[in-house]
Amino acid sequence: MRRADRLFQIVLMLGRGKILTAHTIAERLEVSDRTIYRDVQDLVLSGVPVDGEAGVGYRLHRGYQVPPMMFDDEELQALLFGADVAKSYGDPAMAAAADRILAKVDAVLPERLRPKLETRGVWVPDDRISEAVAQSLGEARNAINRQLRLFLDYRNAEGTATERIIWPLALAYWGRTWTLGGWCELRQAFRNFRLDRISTLQTLSSNFPSESGKRLEDYLRQNG
Repeated sequence: MRRADRLFQIVLMLGRGKILTAHTIAERLEVSDRTIYRDVQDLVLSGVPVDGEAGVGYRLHRGYQVPPMMFDDEELQALLFGADVAKSYGDPAMAAAADRILAKVDAVLPERLRPKLETRGVWVPDDRISEAVAQSLGEARNAINRQLRLFLDYRNAEGTATERIIWPLALAYWGRTWTLGGWCELRQAFRNFRLDRISTLQTLSSNFPSESGKRLEDYLRQNG
């Protein structure tokens, strides 16, 4: 890591409001404690208001504005990859949000990194999910965010059709398929549904309660 990047990372860490020791910062950045002592001293001399002292801990003075957004090569590559996945395998609203993120990044990106937006070493094939799955995905995301029940007309792997009302809790992307997990009122248990096997998905007007044993943390615990 370049020294300039390391100094910026230190400012970001200290800007989160928590007191961090030099040893904690050094471990995260994989350098020595002495290097962090020197870096913090240089930050103070350059006008960055760092509170604290060696052996106690550091944090940024309240109200200090962190410098404009910057990325190193790997951070930018990870961000672009995530945005491309959202555009290819997300619903239209998610894809539009990814485009807005990239536009914001482009507006603040240093000139040396700008070519990375066009020439990517890691890319996502433009093999988009079907329109029906994308629509179900958007509807399910909205229901999760608003805590609304969902009605499903669902067919399992054998083609057997069932109608369910579920409390949607989580969406999971498995590389080529999306699954919707939630509490099933019919089975009175957690169930997972592949979006590409849902014939009809409809958001109901009623909210589902936050009941012990039926929440997201319970679902995640049961599914490992």
